[in-house]
Parts: sequence; C-alpha cells; structure tokens
Amino acid sequence: MPPTPSEQRPSLRERKRARTRQALVEAAADLFTRNGYDATTVADIAAAADIGTRTFFSHFTSKEEVLFPEVDQRVGAAIEAIAARGPADGPVDVLARALRHPAVAASDDLVGPLATLRLQLIRTVPAVRGRALQLQQDAQREIARHLHAAYPEELDEVGAAALVGAFVGAVGGALDALLDGGEPALAPDDVRERLSRAITVALTPWLHRPGS
Repeated sequence: MPPTPSEQRPSLRERKRARTRQALVEAAADLFTRNGYDATTVADIAAAADIGTRTFFSHFTSKEEVLFPEVDQRVGAAIEAIAARGPADGPVDVLARALRHPAVAASDDLVGPLATLRLQLIRTVPAVRGRALQLQQDAQREIARHLHAAYPEELDEVGAAALVGAFVGAVGGALDALLDGGEPALAPDDVRERLSRAITVALTPWLHRPGS
C-alpha cells in the first residue's frame, strides 16, 4: 500500500533537524567566504547558526564535512535509480537518471554558490581536497556494488567500478569547467541544463546501446 500524504511528510523533529543542518551549511559558507577556511572554526560556525558546538557535531563530524551536505542523498538517488530500472534500461541509463532524481534535481548543492565555493576550496585546501576524494571513492564503491548486483551478466565488479568512475568523472569534469569562474557566474538552472547536456554528449556512445 502506498504511503499516505501524512506518512510522506517529514516529522516535526526531522524538519527541525533539516533546518538546523541547513543553517549550519549557510553559516559555514558565509564564514568561509568572508574570513577564509583556515580562520573559521567549528565554534564560529555553530555560533553563527545560533547553536552549540555539541549540536554541530550531531550533524557534521568536522568543518570540511559541512561542504558536502548532500553526498549521501546523491548516493541514495543513484541506488534508487538502479533499483527502479526498467527491462530496457542499461547501466548507463540508470546512472544518468540518478541526476534527474527529484531530490537531486530540486537541490542546488551541485550547481549553486556552495558548489562554486566547494570547488575553490578543493583546489586550495588540502583537508577539503582529501575529504572530497574520500567521499567520492566511498560513493563510487557503493554505487558500483549495487550496479554490479543489478547487472551481473553485463558487468563484473571491475567493470561496474570502471563505469561508475567514468560517470562520476564526467559529472565532476563538467562541473569543474562550469564553475571555475572563467566566465560570468551562471544561475543554478543554467548550470543544471548545461551539465545535463554535457553528460548526454559524454555518455551518448553507451546510452541505449544493446547489451549495455
């Protein structure tokens, strides 16, 4: 039986937690931009969000973690897309569909100001760059595991890992070019549209390919 609207609606506690988490992300982004990453402490972020440091650590493990608030959500979207695959869907079809998952499409985390700031800090702050690499590797490993399980006759474990790596690399490369500051800042919707076009071009040789 499908969930009722009341069952679909987050609880008050979940909504309050989401608001606190978002307040922390916004406070951190503002402080990193104004004062610099190294000069900003966890205590500064917590104070700017009007919460205690202990509450901060109930949401994030470190200040670099605040820059990656939706990684788990995107991994979940990819896993859902794999699970909801149709009989005609190949592995790349479901990976591309994950970018159009409602939770991903409705968010500016990949395409908005936080994404631009995150890219700048990945380039200049070793701790942020290291955390980004760790999260990317963990995400690729988890998605590849599900992809291999869904397409065992088409992809062995190595092939699934390679395909997910190529897909994630295409997304990252496109965003790196779109957000590098070499042209006037694009609105999130424009970044999203150009990202979608770029991924389609990059994956066209594999999309809907028989046996893919």
